[in-house]
Amino acid sequence: MRTRESYMPGPAAGAEVRKEGDNWTLILVRDLRHAPAKVWQAQTDPAHLAEWAPFDADASLATVGPVKLSTVGAPMVSETTVKRADAPKLLEYSWGGGDLLWQLEPVDGGTRLTLWHSINRQYMVGPEVMKFSGWQRLTAEYAKQFGA
Repeated sequence: MRTRESYMPGPAAGAEVRKEGDNWTLILVRDLRHAPAKVWQAQTDPAHLAEWAPFDADASLATVGPVKLSTVGAPMVSETTVKRADAPKLLEYSWGGGDLLWQLEPVDGGTRLTLWHSINRQYMVGPEVMKFSGWQRLTAEYAKQFGA
């Protein structure tokens, strides 16, 4: 199994940003070879989250209710609430000031995973920002989730 430290991301292909004034949504769609139940476990079980997520969770995300998310490599703990947890189809919670909605659909023996992430437009960046090491780490964490 890969670890956060050893993962090397590929290009962030297929991303879309929908803009409605200052409300922007980043949409990523990936087809994974694993069944929805396995992808669900990777998204909700704290032990599995530790393999890819940019945060650690103090409880399962598979149940509606409060959860503490600790940002990896930073002294930041966010208290959030899982708003929807419809296994293995839909997961919704907030993190880092934005809402994340994950949809899992069975497709061709695997799973189509779609993420809608509400973002503040000030976080949309151009080529100059990508030169900083923090940007590389952020893209690596996102890419790990969506890698095959």
